[in-house]
Amino acid sequence: MKALVVLLLWAILLVLCWPIALLILILWPVVWLLSIPFHIVAIAADVLLALVKSILFLPAKILGYREKI
Repeated sequence: MKALVVLLLWAILLVLCWPIALLILILWPVVWLLSIPFHIVAIAADVLLALVKSILFLPAKILGYREKI
């Protein structure tokens, strides 16, 4: 569904201002490639925070604490 909305918005931009639409079409892969390191850093930060959380909650798990749902 998201891809359909993006395609529709791009088609509208193509009709209204075709040079910008073509520029976006050409530059989008470059922007995506440049953003890969930021995705890797975000994944590493998530992993690090999950590790810290598991270390902090380890005593509670050892003592048998169960979260109420």
